Amino acid sequence: MQKWIDIFTGYLVDERNLSPHTRAAYVRDLREFQTFLDNNGGSDRAALLKIDTFLLRRYLAELHRRNQRTSIARKLSALRTFFRYLVREGHLPGNPAEGLSTPKLNRYLPKTLSVDEATALMERGYGNSLLDLRDRAIVELFYASGLRVSELTELNVGSLDLREKLVRVIGKGRKERILPVGRKSHEALVAYLEARGAPGDDTPLFLNARGGRLTPRSVQRNLKTRLIKARIIKDISPHALRHSFATHLLDGGADLRAIQELLGHASLSTTQKYTQVSVDQLLSVYDKAHPRSKKK
Repeated sequence: MQKWIDIFTGYLVDERNLSPHTRAAYVRDLREFQTFLDNNGGSDRAALLKIDTFLLRRYLAELHRRNQRTSIARKLSALRTFFRYLVREGHLPGNPAEGLSTPKLNRYLPKTLSVDEATALMERGYGNSLLDLRDRAIVELFYASGLRVSELTELNVGSLDLREKLVRVIGKGRKERILPVGRKSHEALVAYLEARGAPGDDTPLFLNARGGRLTPRSVQRNLKTRLIKARIIKDISPHALRHSFATHLLDGGADLRAIQELLGHASLSTTQKYTQVSVDQLLSVYDKAHPRSKKK
């Protein structure tokens, strides 16, 4: 099984284009399942061919004793994807995890910034140093184009078309999408690249202090610093800027399918969670403003 996990990891990189964080989680989950198999008859080819829904239910029951539902759902997703790959490659006759239902999860609403908070994050606490110009360009591009953090850190200078105000992004599954770069984001990117001295197209767009490609972890760490400087008391991640991008577009009247395309979601159901965010905000405003709803 270890050999197949290694081959499967290559598939996640080459065909699925999953982020390093997601790949590491999948591999960790599969190795945990391998340990379960080793304790219950082995993990060689003969044992894999004998895996059925009953055995997987035993494994899930074991997981329920020490894991939250979100973790179990992710582990089950890793198994489904792994078995689906083995079926596609002809190593298994069928996917034994296909008939298992995912644990019901609590409703999750993404964290977002308000429009005023987003404006403060873009405009407060920046100087004229190269790192300040870089950080401003990063938050402006996040908010203008709704990128995933892995998509942003993989950009090269040549990914930008500053003349047309567009950026070419390679997302999940190596799918390409062309996204608009807003006016303020364009200004920030031009200022940053001019300060770098017009780098070549094959150069990473965002560099760390040592001149290497910026990593997602560094982006997250730098964002926390920028939130403090903007005096925003919220636990906001880079992904929350993507959520803010989508929510503010929806609040401004953008079509849900257009937002789906901009975000690169394969399914509209993934995008629909933003409608719930907007409804919750609308109800909050209503409760505060309507004379028959306001608390005395």
